[in-house]
Amino acid sequence: MNRFTLFFTLVTLFFIHNNVFAATYDVEMLNKRDDGEKMVYSEDVLYVDLNDTVNWLTTSPGHNVEFISAPESAVLPKKPSKVNKEFSYTFDEPGIYLYQCSPHKSMGMIALVVVDGDLSNIDDIASTRVVGKSKKKLEALIAGL
Repeated sequence: MNRFTLFFTLVTLFFIHNNVFAATYDVEMLNKRDDGEKMVYSEDVLYVDLNDTVNWLTTSPGHNVEFISAPESAVLPKKPSKVNKEFSYTFDEPGIYLYQCSPHKSMGMIALVVVDGDLSNIDDIASTRVVGKSKKKLEALIAGL
């Protein structure tokens, strides 16, 4: 086997290996969760690995996803997702991501995704300006990390 073939094979195996182990998670956007909480996502805090994908599902009408804080190097959508539309995002930077439902942010409809267990941007997340019931909820989410 010549060097080029060996190099190509190793690079191919590297990319296949990374994609094989990536997981996909579903988070529902809900008017009411089983625990009685209203205007919530099915997961308040979701722990994922690098290159995992999260699908937000429109289980209840009137919700969306808008990232409001994330690691500095993360490339995020410039606009919120459309209301009543499913949305997916693959996490390719470690850290904490804070997102909200734009129509229900004052009702506390926020949640976190923690990628690779990296809490290095926790101070940035904690100082993110949120409104209404989201203030108290963000404090509780941060305290639980």
